[in-house]
Amino acid sequence: MTGTHTRARYRLRAGLTRSCAVLALLWFQTAVTAAGPAPVPVTVPEIQLTARSSPDGSHLVDVAETTNRMLDLRVYSTAMNSVITVKVLRAPDGSTPAPVLYLLNGANGGLDRSSWFEQTDIADFFADKQVTLVIPLGGRGSYFTDWRADDPVLGRQRWTTFLTRELPPVVNSALNGSGANAIAGISMAGTSTFQLALAAPGLYRALGSYSGCARTSDPQGQAFVTAVVTRWAGNPANMWGPPTDPAWAAADPYLHADRLRGIAIFVSSGTGLPGPLDRLDGPGIDGDVPKLLAQLTSGAALEAVTDQCALALRDRLATLDVPATFTLRPTGTHSWGYWQQDLHNSWPLFARALGSDR
Repeated sequence: MTGTHTRARYRLRAGLTRSCAVLALLWFQTAVTAAGPAPVPVTVPEIQLTARSSPDGSHLVDVAETTNRMLDLRVYSTAMNSVITVKVLRAPDGSTPAPVLYLLNGANGGLDRSSWFEQTDIADFFADKQVTLVIPLGGRGSYFTDWRADDPVLGRQRWTTFLTRELPPVVNSALNGSGANAIAGISMAGTSTFQLALAAPGLYRALGSYSGCARTSDPQGQAFVTAVVTRWAGNPANMWGPPTDPAWAAADPYLHADRLRGIAIFVSSGTGLPGPLDRLDGPGIDGDVPKLLAQLTSGAALEAVTDQCALALRDRLATLDVPATFTLRPTGTHSWGYWQQDLHNSWPLFARALGSDR
């Protein structure tokens, strides 16, 4: 991107509000179907029999098949002393080991039907792709990290431990995982994917950050993180301490970007200006004027901030000579329609990193 184009992007954002005091993830209604190949020749009882516990005792509690290839796993987390629901889309061929793509939801944790399953076409898009999708539910306002103290409202948050140490052994044993993993997330989780990769070197071959903000310890980054956590009534001091605590810098992927070398990286963002999906007949809007207005206001402001973050990360990785793919749209808001496109666009990069031939 030339200097002229970069300046043009900043001019385009000039009229947008940078305030991130309120995080508004917008709900969309998209049809999710399970059309595709015949049922996988691995049954629910077999999954229960083959599932193995993690070293700390975390284990599969039960599993239910909701539709063809779609499962609800309930996994006990020793670290959080609670049972986490994990939604799964099984790979088409259950008899062949498959890589695993972890998809993280945004700041509301995927509750209230604001999840990859309800809001995107993943069932159709991955119908013929030999990969298992794993979507944990929960973690509202948590940044999917290990908090230093239990929060009076959000409770015990040990998501890094759960996602990197407890869940993978259960998933790989129960669902014939190949050991190759990738991770992608939206908004808040677009930060978490970097943090999780740094916390567990070698676990992920690829990561995707869709409308996330990798920089968390400078004043703007701290303001953004604080807005996300307090939006759900959590206390950021229980996560990384007060703003002056070194834990903020320790958790900042921007500062430790050199350690991301060797991972296939995909980063995307719009500018917040109205784009092709920001219209009354756009994805999830269905003629609902208030929904569209929310997308064009809070969704625009949030995306303007993440665009600034993406530009800074692009320059940082270029300086460090760390390869990464950036999709920086000239328009587009903080919304599921664009994130679905991002997942489609990033899949070829993920497939190559995972060694998947389809």
